[in-house]
Amino acid sequence: MQPAASDNEYRQRRMENMAALEALGHAPFGRAFERTGDLADIRAAFEEGRAVRAAGRIVALRDMGRSVFAHLQDGSDRFQVYLRRGEIDEAAFAGVRHLDLGDHLGVEGTLFTTRTGEPTIKVARWTLLAKALRPPPEKFHGLQDVELRHRRRYLDLVANPESRRVFRARAALVRELRARLHARGFEEVETPMLQPLAGGAAARPFETFYHALQRPMFLRIAPELYLKRLLVGGMDRVFELNRNFRNEGLDRSHNPEFTMLEVYEAYGNATSMRALVQDLVLGAAEAVNGSRTAGTAERPVDLEPPWREVAYAELLHERLGNDWPDVDLPEARRRVEALGLAVEPQWDRVQLGHEVYEKIVEKSLRDPTFVTRFPAGLIPLARRCEDDPGVVDVFELVIDGREIAPGYTELNDPLEQRRRFEAQAGEDGEKIDEDFLLALEYGMPPAGGMGLGVDRLAMILAGVEAIRDVILFPQLRAEG
Repeated sequence: MQPAASDNEYRQRRMENMAALEALGHAPFGRAFERTGDLADIRAAFEEGRAVRAAGRIVALRDMGRSVFAHLQDGSDRFQVYLRRGEIDEAAFAGVRHLDLGDHLGVEGTLFTTRTGEPTIKVARWTLLAKALRPPPEKFHGLQDVELRHRRRYLDLVANPESRRVFRARAALVRELRARLHARGFEEVETPMLQPLAGGAAARPFETFYHALQRPMFLRIAPELYLKRLLVGGMDRVFELNRNFRNEGLDRSHNPEFTMLEVYEAYGNATSMRALVQDLVLGAAEAVNGSRTAGTAERPVDLEPPWREVAYAELLHERLGNDWPDVDLPEARRRVEALGLAVEPQWDRVQLGHEVYEKIVEKSLRDPTFVTRFPAGLIPLARRCEDDPGVVDVFELVIDGREIAPGYTELNDPLEQRRRFEAQAGEDGEKIDEDFLLALEYGMPPAGGMGLGVDRLAMILAGVEAIRDVILFPQLRAEG
């Protein structure tokens, strides 16, 4: 058995083929090629004898001596082409012998059906559009190395139809979200990604330095405080499909750069936001999957309403006992540790309970669930519940064990907001957004607000388990 050729040897052979094609008059990197339509269009309008112009990447090539069969693939479909000596000139047929898998080809010809029943283009003329100097992964039988798929997404998309399906599903999701919000009268806006203060959420920011102003700046961790300024300004319904950045860990559900939909509606509240997010998720599921289902065949998720609504405290009582609010701190710590969780010595009861919620309770909620009435200390931007000032009027939508969307009845009291910011900032008063507090003093209407994790919703609708599989170019650790 002869040893497999190295990458350099494959590349050298392709360089030789490129030189041979150039000698035959085929420029290796062509110009634009006018097409009858993409390959899916040609298949949909197939008619025997119809003249067509098509283009795509060569993904299969069979030399039969006096004829050559190939398959072209574009972003829409894969289609067979047929080149036969005598039906194209000799120089053109000689050039076919120097084509390689991965080359981009434009063809002109007529449609016919082979004896095996396959729609095919009988080629009269062909044009080399781009020579591939490296071979495709595993001859298009699939790029199996998961790490390589993420690092070289361009190869993954070429080789794996499943990856193309996932990213088309994501695109359909984003289109549907925008369409439904526009239909409800929401206006799409853009707010700064480079901010003097990292506000709107509790997270470690990415920090940079703006030399023109000689000051540190931060990539935003959330757009919330800017969007609320727009409510003050009279824009009653706004949304932003935005990129957020958090200088934190990488895992199956987290990427430091991620996509959120944030929505704010003047004169709304958490209840109106629950209705809105349910409509958005159901519409997205129907657009992506054609039904109100998600997940995988092995782990399906039924999105059909009604969705469960349950208080945060009730879920903790199920795990930690009905007497949880009354036990002393050492006993609270013991119960949390008994569940296999590590705790920090400085944590209070709220932090202990929230660790149980995030690490155990949330992951157990498979069907769509609105978890409501969180402790006020956890969410400084939400309005307190009128019947219990110890909790705030919020929800978290959890689907398949993942938080998908938090929603609030927004706090619009500037005095209370200052008190909460000061409690959160402690001695670090420079972190308080004074301009936001000033805006609130001009009067922000009562409002509902909601953030929807686009990446996580895409994971659920497309049936994948890792956030890297729905982000085209995820952040990765350095090779080696």
